[in-house]
Amino acid sequence: MTELRNVEAELTRFRGRVLVASAAILVCFLLLVARLVWLQVVKHEQYDDQAEANRTAIVPIVPNRGLILDRNGIVLASNYSAYTLEITPSRLAKPLEQVVDELSQVVEIHARDRRRFKKLQEESKSIDSLPIRTKLTDEEVARFTVQHYRFPGVEIKARLFRNYPWGELASHAIGYIGRINQSEKQQIEDWPDDEQANYRGTEYIGKLGVEQSFEKELHGLTGVEQVETSAGGHAVRKLASSPSTPGNTVVLSLDIKLQKLVEELYGDRRGALVALDPKTGEVLAFVSKPTFDPNLFVDGIDQENWAALNESLDKPLLNRALRGTYPPGSTYKPFMALAALETGKRRPEQAISDPGYFWFGNHKFRDDKEGGHGSVDMYRSIVQSCDTYYYMLANDMGVDLIHEQLSHFGFGEITGIDIHGESKGLLPSTEWKRKAYRKAEQQKWYAGETISLGIGQGYNNFTVLQIATATATVANPQGARMKPHLVREVVDATSREKHPVAAQQVGQLAARPENLAIIRKALQGVNIEGTSAAAFRGAAYTSGGKTGTAQVITIAQGSKYNASQLDERHRDHALYMAYAPAEDPKIAIAMVVENAGFGAANAAPIARRAFDYYLQGLYPSEEDIALVRQGKATTPVGAPRPAAEAAWPPLAVNGGAPGAPPAVPGAHEHAVAPSSPAFIHPAFAGTVPPAAGAQQLPDPHRGHM
Repeated sequence: MTELRNVEAELTRFRGRVLVASAAILVCFLLLVARLVWLQVVKHEQYDDQAEANRTAIVPIVPNRGLILDRNGIVLASNYSAYTLEITPSRLAKPLEQVVDELSQVVEIHARDRRRFKKLQEESKSIDSLPIRTKLTDEEVARFTVQHYRFPGVEIKARLFRNYPWGELASHAIGYIGRINQSEKQQIEDWPDDEQANYRGTEYIGKLGVEQSFEKELHGLTGVEQVETSAGGHAVRKLASSPSTPGNTVVLSLDIKLQKLVEELYGDRRGALVALDPKTGEVLAFVSKPTFDPNLFVDGIDQENWAALNESLDKPLLNRALRGTYPPGSTYKPFMALAALETGKRRPEQAISDPGYFWFGNHKFRDDKEGGHGSVDMYRSIVQSCDTYYYMLANDMGVDLIHEQLSHFGFGEITGIDIHGESKGLLPSTEWKRKAYRKAEQQKWYAGETISLGIGQGYNNFTVLQIATATATVANPQGARMKPHLVREVVDATSREKHPVAAQQVGQLAARPENLAIIRKALQGVNIEGTSAAAFRGAAYTSGGKTGTAQVITIAQGSKYNASQLDERHRDHALYMAYAPAEDPKIAIAMVVENAGFGAANAAPIARRAFDYYLQGLYPSEEDIALVRQGKATTPVGAPRPAAEAAWPPLAVNGGAPGAPPAVPGAHEHAVAPSSPAFIHPAFAGTVPPAAGAQQLPDPHRGHM
């Protein structure tokens, strides 16, 4: 029997299914509309920004670093651009070592390049590209460009490089720049947001000297460039840009020609010299020998050069003028004498009888002159550098009174010079000794320790910069102690407006004018009839000065000092302080020549030539320079030349043209080009230049001149 279909039931079921399907379609459609509204309306701005970001890139424009000039406009630090070959490790299609090996067949890559790249890779935690080779020639650029397709993740870039055209000259004052390391990146992260943003794209920062201290002035303002990119991330076209602003020009107070003369006179000897303007505190010369070539650090110093500098016994990286501390020797005596006058411990006419020694307890403190100087008043004590006079004076004053009086000159204090890393030195006192030692017997100050302080030995330990500041204070007609500074002015990169660094007085001698006059007269006597008279014979100006010799190692009681029997590094240091012209001082100098012996023979002659150059525009003869370097000339030898006729500029580094960056094909000078043989900045065109170590506790019974 045939079953009849229930048409109505099937129709009902069909309609239900259609209704459910329609409802599902409607829900899906509504979901699609909702999603579309969410993406196109609610999230429109966000996804539009993302799309734009995928299409465009914001690239920082690193500014040209500011120039550094000397006081006469000679360029001491500039910039040039050159091609670099850079690898982005995250984008490589092959192992890094394999890529480098293949690259070396196209562009020469040395072992030191590989080591430097590895070091940069260890220091860098970013995905930025790193240079495997710098300063490529045009030929190398062309060779790589042809085979660029073989090396995804490897690019040729043009980068700015810092150039120090005079190489080692004044490198401790100028400093250098280097790649930003992890420690410096962490410091930058603590800066305000605007300052952090200004260092986007910056890979180099000042590491030492003026380059470090005036980093923010020299860096400039970073610009930005918006570029359209392809799917592969390559720039297609520039959409918009905001240019960078170059760093400001920093003008130093240094006279680089005076600096060069002094460094030349030192030769291969170690030591330091600081020359100041007593009235303003401007640093005219800032010498630390030996020195180093800052160009080695710009591109990342290789292991061989680093080892040579870091492991050298001569410590060329030590800034001896700023960080080296030395016993002042007899250069300390004029300050002791002024303290004696101010405290009433001595009258100028009061004389002692010097037998050539001073007994204290059972210890014999010997004078430098066997048999003594006879009857010695204050004037003769300075002119003839009588040790016995100052043994007795120190004993009468005591350590704490000495500390109180000598601190007025800035001994044992930071001078506040405008570069980092200054050593404090040591002006001893009973309080200092209590804090410096743990054991009770070491904390006690013994009366015998005071005796050698009078001749600048014992615990006394000062920087050459401190001695120069003290000398300038005595030379200053008003007795003002001025803060030393290397930077004379900052010139705005855009407005060209000059911002001079104002002279800053940080102290004032309370000494009576008549007492200062007594000391100044004695200092003039030193250069006229005293220990440094030979060096200043025939000078056309009057100057004041004081020689000194500082002991390096202890000599046993009863033994005599014999330089020829000592290792060269154990011999006495030669010191000298001076100023000129005596009636209106324009320059004050303090200096040390390490392990050179007597200051009169090895230090004062250098100061004489520096004064002749700065005050009279005279340059020593070649013969004279050679003899001074050997410690064999006091009075100038041969006819001095006008400074304008002296060899300048010095030979540039890497055998390049004077004043030019290293010879790199394809390199381009930025900001300023050598416009004259002396590489004078155009703003100064037409101007005419104006005419170590650790503390030693020495044996106090030796003479010091």
